[in-house]
Formats: sequence, structure tokens, C-alpha cells
Amino acid sequence: MKIDTNNLLIILPISFLLMIGIIMVASSSIYIADDMTKNPFHFVERQVLFIAIGLLALIFFLSMPSEFLYKTDWIFMLISIILLVVLFIPDVGTSVNGSIRWIRLGPINIQPSEICKFSLILYISGYSVRRMTEINSLRGFLKPLFLLFLISILIMGQPDLGSTAIVCILVVGILFYAGISFSQLCLLILLIALLGYLAITTSPMRIARVLAFTDPFAADVVLNAGWQLSNSLISIGQGGWFGVGLGNSFQKSFYLPEAHTDFIFAILVEELGLFGGLTLIFLFVLLFWGLILISFESFEKERLFQGYTVFGIFLLIAIQTLFNIAVNIGLLPTKGLTLPFISYGGTSIIIMLSLIGIVLRINNENKNL
Repeated sequence: MKIDTNNLLIILPISFLLMIGIIMVASSSIYIADDMTKNPFHFVERQVLFIAIGLLALIFFLSMPSEFLYKTDWIFMLISIILLVVLFIPDVGTSVNGSIRWIRLGPINIQPSEICKFSLILYISGYSVRRMTEINSLRGFLKPLFLLFLISILIMGQPDLGSTAIVCILVVGILFYAGISFSQLCLLILLIALLGYLAITTSPMRIARVLAFTDPFAADVVLNAGWQLSNSLISIGQGGWFGVGLGNSFQKSFYLPEAHTDFIFAILVEELGLFGGLTLIFLFVLLFWGLILISFESFEKERLFQGYTVFGIFLLIAIQTLFNIAVNIGLLPTKGLTLPFISYGGTSIIIMLSLIGIVLRINNENKNL
């Protein structure tokens, strides 16, 4: 693989993000790992294993021609839908904190919604190319909407509002990038906003989270729905400019739930300070810039599927990063979304590294044209 500026803008940020992720998973999970398994390094050991598998997946997709992905995108989509359906078969789906989001295969839990994000990027990108002439027609517009409705129902049934929101943004973003009209875009946004409103108002738990989000330190919510957010804000506030020191977080001592997954950014800022948090954001910005450059270069070479795919990958990583950090600092209600390349999680890290393999492959193909 030829090393050029675009490759460096992908490889260097990813390398540093993975290293930071390993360090922070080790730090944030040490107490809960010791309590759960009597091995304080249980989660970081598994994270290193997941990254190793993810790097193998990266190499696999790096060797796979992007045209093959274009021709087989429907297979990836079909497998994802089957996995989402299988999740609801009794004794197959694994329930954690009241949500059935995982399928256990031996020591590994597979999260179908993460695989679905991967497949959706490929399928909607391929659809946008195959149906370019009819994408503005009613029929061409309704087909991906039906798929989005089906997937949203399956993911919301777990329930997982955060992943549903990301899936909707992915589809809308790629279709808009592919050229749907402004009126179609407005209709999509209106429908998604209406469905989001219904999803929140029909769930007492989500209503409680929204109310807690408005004032997490209120006496009637701080020990219930506001517990995670209030402790996350305390954690960030204690960090100051340069943090309390790596490994010295107080909030990870059973005060902040999901400290090694959804709220790992709060622990990072507590231990490394605002400087550490901004450094992490800078690495993500470098990665986003590299993804945008590769997407634009693909379009310049009239490689539409490749351009849409890289743009979809940019959207996925950017939106999930934005949502996670916004939840951690109190700008959005609490949702179960991990921080890409940083948070503990097997399926997430493997899928993200697989997508990076596709990006590097597309960039390499662009350079050889």
C-alpha cells in the first residue's frame, strides 16, 4: 500500500486513538473488572484481543476490491437484517440492563446493530449509484425509506434509540449527498423528528432521561435518571486543565456507571484534563479531514460508489463521536453510544476497523487510476 498524505491522515489518527483507547479502557475499568472477575485487566485484555481481530478485518477489507463490495452490498444488508431478526428469538438474544442488543457466540457478544450500520453504508451507497436516475422519483425515494423503516423498527425493538438515530442520519445523509431534492430532505427530517418524538414520549424511561438532562442535579432525579450525567459532569469538572493524573480518577470508583464504555470520555478528561480532551478531538478532526479528502477525490475520478461509501463512513464516525461527547458533557440526553476507537466493545471496534480498511482500499485504488 502506497503511503501518501491521505493515508497518513487516516493511519496516524487511528493509531493514536487505538493506543489512547487501550490506556483509557485499562484505567477506567480496573475497579469494576476486579469486582466482576477478580482480574483488574479483564476488559483491557479483551479490548486488545478485539483490536487484534479488528486489524485482521482491516487487512481483509484492504485486500478486497471496492467493486466487489458494490456488487455484493445486498448480501451484507440481508445478513444484517437476519441478525436483527434472530436477536428476538427466545434464548438467542442476550439481555443487558433491560436491552436485548447482543447475540452470544461463546466468549464473544455480537451486536447486530453495529453490523447493520456497516451494511447500510454499503447498500445505500450502492443503491444511490444504481438508481441515480430515479432517486428523485417517488418510487426511487420510497424504496430506501421502506428499508430504513424496517431496520428502525427492529433496532427500536431492542430498544436502542441512539443506534436508530444514527441509522436514520446515515441514510438521510448519503441520500442527500447523492442528490435527493431539498423537499425530500425536509420530508425525511420531519418524519424522523416525528418518530423520535413518539419514541421518547411513549417511554417513561426516555422521558425521565430527557427531564434529567435538563437538570441532572435536581433532588428528584440526581439519584435516579440523572445519576450518570451528574457524575459525568462531576468527573469532567474535576479534571481542570491538565487532569488529576492518569489512573487517579475518583468517579470510576463505582460512581460513574459505564465508565469504560459510554462515559469513557468523562474519565479521560478527569484524568488528562481539558488538554487531553481537546487532543482527542483534534485526532478525530484529522481523521475526518482525511475521510472527506478521500471522498472528494473519489468523486473527482467519477467513482460514485466509493465516494458515497467513504462519505457514509465519515458520517458514522463523526455523528457517533459527536453524540458520545455531547452526552458526556450534558448537551444531549443519555444514550447508549460508544466513542469510536476509544470505548470498550468488541463488535464496535471490529466494525470500525473494517470500515477503515475499506477507506484505505478506496484511497489506494484512487491513487492507481
